[in-house]
Amino acid sequence: MVSTCPECGNKKLTRDYEKGEIVCANCGLIVEDNIADQGPEWRAFDSEQRNKRARGGAPIKYMRPDKGLSTEIDQYNRDARGSKISPKKLAQVQRIRKWHKRASIASSIERNLTIALGELDRIASSLGLSENIRESAALLYRRCIREELIRGRLIESVVAAVIYAVCRMQSIPRTLDEIAKVSGIEKKEIGRAYRFIKRELQIDVPLTDPSQYVPKFTASLKLSGQVQEKAIKLLRKAMKKGLISGRGPTGVAAAAVYIASVLCGERRTQKEVADVAGVTEVTIRNRYRELKKELGINIPI
Repeated sequence: MVSTCPECGNKKLTRDYEKGEIVCANCGLIVEDNIADQGPEWRAFDSEQRNKRARGGAPIKYMRPDKGLSTEIDQYNRDARGSKISPKKLAQVQRIRKWHKRASIASSIERNLTIALGELDRIASSLGLSENIRESAALLYRRCIREELIRGRLIESVVAAVIYAVCRMQSIPRTLDEIAKVSGIEKKEIGRAYRFIKRELQIDVPLTDPSQYVPKFTASLKLSGQVQEKAIKLLRKAMKKGLISGRGPTGVAAAAVYIASVLCGERRTQKEVADVAGVTEVTIRNRYRELKKELGINIPI
């Protein structure tokens, strides 16, 4: 389509869809005529009418093995008028359903997706992940299949690794320990699969910000918003001084929450904080000493 007027070189062109013309706004030259209207043939005056009159299908769902594009045979066992199907017809319909299901997962990739996406949905539900996170994880898993990264690895371990990678990319505080507990796969195996996927697909995963874990820890320990705010401020100072690099984000976050709880008069024991954060008391004690020394914090006994 023409983008400039051939007469005066003006780039401001007006489209008149009633006349089917493109007119130069500067000199009035009809640059093009008989243009096609790419919009719908119906009109809508509000969002309700627009939704009713639109004839587009449902969006693609990567969480479905067939992306939601194939047809399905319902389970109501009724004909078009709502009457029950006769026993003879019912037997035929059940056979059709059976072969339809077999045909939809005929290839090895489709069978793999059926197992993997079911497991992905189960883990995501247990972790309380939203629909868009599940879709992103399913898309990343499909990419792993396309690049042949699944071969020789447990489907469950790759699924768990994909979920962990997406959570990291979307800044959602879910630890490897949590995912390992829900999936039933060893933490070491998930970490190995995650590093392999990250390297082979060249995924840019940002470093985890420890402050992302603070709201979760404070809520589990029933601490106030003042403690949460104080812990985040401590972590911001620690990050500016470079105290975070090379240390586990959950351990640093747990230590900051412990210090903040003491400073705000809502003291929790190191064991209580360690149990919530999924780290050892030794880790919290070490991070606590580092933060106290480097940030010059005066902790009351």
